[in-house]
Amino acid sequence: QVQLVESGGGLVQAGGSLRLSCAASGRTFSRYAMGWFRQAPGKEREFVAAFIWAGSSTYYSDSVKGRFTISGDNAKNTVYLQMNSLKPEDTAVYYCASAGRFTSAEREYDYWGQGTQVTVSS
Repeated sequence: QVQLVESGGGLVQAGGSLRLSCAASGRTFSRYAMGWFRQAPGKEREFVAAFIWAGSSTYYSDSVKGRFTISGDNAKNTVYLQMNSLKPEDTAVYYCASAGRFTSAEREYDYWGQGTQVTVSS
């Protein structure tokens, strides 16, 4: 059974940093891509960043590029999202997910975590 468990969310002031973690189990994740998505109140869920174990390639949405960094620890089967220079508009529930290929398309992610709340105060 595939499980993805996020942690690390919380309340932070604008300009601050948080690191989210996604612990994965139940799949050989080195063969898959991992992504972070977020959903703000009243908005649709949107892509944030993607990471693929093979070659450690990464891809970011324009809204977070240069501020967020996605990375992975293969030995721990854990993916991280380091978020710096946070803005109030980054406030959302953040989800990690797993896909069969390196993509930003939400529909291609077949397993999802339960989400972790990130709140950025102004």
